[in-house]
Amino acid sequence: MPFDFAYAVRDDYSGNDYAHQETSDGHVTSGSYRVALPDGRTEIVTFEADHDNGYVANVVYEGEATYPAPAPSYHAPAPSYPAPPPPPTYA
Repeated sequence: MPFDFAYAVRDDYSGNDYAHQETSDGHVTSGSYRVALPDGRTEIVTFEADHDNGYVANVVYEGEATYPAPAPSYHAPAPSYPAPPPPPTYA
């Protein structure tokens, strides 16, 4: 059954940014989708699917992956204990 649809969402507050577009003539379905990844890149997938070849996708990435700086490592200070009392003296 032929169909055609598309949607897109972009919400700067939450960082959501994705879209999907797909069309079919009843025999071959093709389209693309994109999604913003947590590392700052955008993944873009274009695809075609039919009964002869199955699902064939091409995946590309736009942008450069960035990661937050590692948190500084925490080292607990060495525990300090009071000096032991001197040994008793006997007369």
